[in-house]
Amino acid sequence: MRYLKIILTAYLILYTNSVLADLADTVEKIKPAVVGIGVHTPSGRQQNSLNGSGFVIGNGRYVVTNFHVLPKELDENILQQMAVFTGSGKAAKVRTADIVASSQLHDIAVLKIHGAPLPAMQLANKEFSREGSYVAFTGFPIGAILGLYPVTHRGIIASITPTIIPVDNAQQISIKMLKMLRNPYLVYQLDATAYPGNSGSALYDVDSGDVIGIINKVFVQESKEAVITNPSGITYAIPVKYLLALLKKHKIDYLSANG
Repeated sequence: MRYLKIILTAYLILYTNSVLADLADTVEKIKPAVVGIGVHTPSGRQQNSLNGSGFVIGNGRYVVTNFHVLPKELDENILQQMAVFTGSGKAAKVRTADIVASSQLHDIAVLKIHGAPLPAMQLANKEFSREGSYVAFTGFPIGAILGLYPVTHRGIIASITPTIIPVDNAQQISIKMLKMLRNPYLVYQLDATAYPGNSGSALYDVDSGDVIGIINKVFVQESKEAVITNPSGITYAIPVKYLLALLKKHKIDYLSANG
């Protein structure tokens, strides 16, 4: 029994090291497609503000993020524009963008950026990935005060679970929850911790880098954890199947030029 435990431990170490090596290669491949989402105010004291994360798909001109990450309104008097921030470090660049598709139900938005195309990520072609699958996500958990520095978190898909859970009494049901109760859908629950700035990040397969979901730190959490007094820190992601349906509905070509 002792030797069996030693063999299993050694195997686990080798397997973990292999996964981490694959992840390092994958992160290097996908990082150019990771972008920030926010507002550009050319005449303001603070010209750029970062609301969340996003990722490039298709022909390099489409960007995916969460719907709740988009600015609620733009002040035309000070020339505010919705912006996609690209590049890395303090040399990040600003690209203006327009909304071309959105789903408030699934909290997804697709933007089209102006200018030259960017490197794109490939979308997975299956509806759901298996529970226990190794995944990662790369985005901007604490914003970009010191520059645009993407951060990667890894974990597994802990569960595939409905967006809504029962509440103790009717007083705990919000208007948002009532709307979602009419159209519940399945989301990923992860064992990795995301932060509000991660909203809109691509959840991707560690080996291939294919996008299997979209990190959602706020929208889903408010519905699933309404009965929890202290937030658990659990992270959720919207499966890519809902993004694929939105893209097909609006006839947006989502096949990456790299794939």
